Amino acid sequence: MSKIIAVNAGSSSLKFQLFEMDDESVITSGIVERIGMDDAIFTIKYNGQKETKTLSVPTHNEAVELLLKTLIDKEIVHDLTEIKGIGHRIVQGGPYFDQSVIINEDVKAKIKELIPLAPLHNGPHLIGIEAFEKAIPEAGAVAVFDTAFHQSIPDSASIYPIPYEVSEKYKIKKYGAHGTSHRYVSERVIELLGKPEHSHIIVAHLGAGGSLTAVKDGKSVNTSMGLTPLAGVMMATRCGDVDASVFDYLCEQCGYEPHDVFEMFNKKSGLLGVSGVSGDMRDVKAAADEGNKRAQLAISIFERRVVDYIGKYYMELGHVDAIAFTAGIGENSSFVRHDILNMISEATGVVIDDDANENGKGERLITKPESKIKVYVVPTDEELMIARDTKRLLNL
Repeated sequence: MSKIIAVNAGSSSLKFQLFEMDDESVITSGIVERIGMDDAIFTIKYNGQKETKTLSVPTHNEAVELLLKTLIDKEIVHDLTEIKGIGHRIVQGGPYFDQSVIINEDVKAKIKELIPLAPLHNGPHLIGIEAFEKAIPEAGAVAVFDTAFHQSIPDSASIYPIPYEVSEKYKIKKYGAHGTSHRYVSERVIELLGKPEHSHIIVAHLGAGGSLTAVKDGKSVNTSMGLTPLAGVMMATRCGDVDASVFDYLCEQCGYEPHDVFEMFNKKSGLLGVSGVSGDMRDVKAAADEGNKRAQLAISIFERRVVDYIGKYYMELGHVDAIAFTAGIGENSSFVRHDILNMISEATGVVIDDDANENGKGERLITKPESKIKVYVVPTDEELMIARDTKRLLNL
């Protein structure tokens, strides 16, 4: 029996799945959402049950402690040493990692060094790594990097048009993120399409963080996040793409310090910054339905930014066989999917199946047979990909 726990620490969440890897069955799974808020939500599924409670979870460290204590209290495991492997999702591997690796002190040092490239993620990742090391020191640990899938992006799409020698010296380029999710979802869509020899797919990973990826024949050829996860579409608290001169203007003309602007762009912008309500789409939607104009504007900007990237990648790929929505918003917000598909329908020939979109559950096709592009909802399973890499590298 080989138990592996896959840990996915997001900017405001901690997802986990405990697997019995002999058959890849899930023993338990869950998520701590809204980390950093007084009304964080802890959901755990085990033995056919689902339990949810709301409580204060100030940081990721408390989230890890909550998870491990619950595993023992619920007798999901009798002892933490039953867990032989821990797979950690790591957003940013920079130029150092083009594949998953066993974690050691050098790996942790490099993850720490790369915090500036993923300020909302690599720090929480390290907290998770060290918390699990302390709790289960006998277990092996593996880092699975989101940037690895995007190593196939050509230089013409990944090198920024700044002086080339600056890019070379400081390793400045588009690294992307969410690669583990994009890899899983695109592979699953290829299966749903009947495993064609050639495939052109757009994956829309829309959650607290969001990115879109153009996938050609199973390989990433472009993605919306850049040097850091700040680039691309509007997100929960990140601004996404803005004119770079906005940064300079705020510093030189408005009196902001550079660190404060960077903090603003990462933690105070996006859905939160525009709506003034929350970075959580559920809260923003509720406010919009009550007539809050800023909340309505926030949703409109969010959807339009996604449409922009779908259009960009549609043209870049030449044609698109399928679009897949995944992650928290992509999987659960039917109104977001409807609005986005409605905006692209005339140009792309997408014909949405409203019943499948609004009332269907889980993985499904949400377009009608006459649609020129198939559109799927595919719940991402980054945790399974992480667990598989962990098992392989630790020889479990």
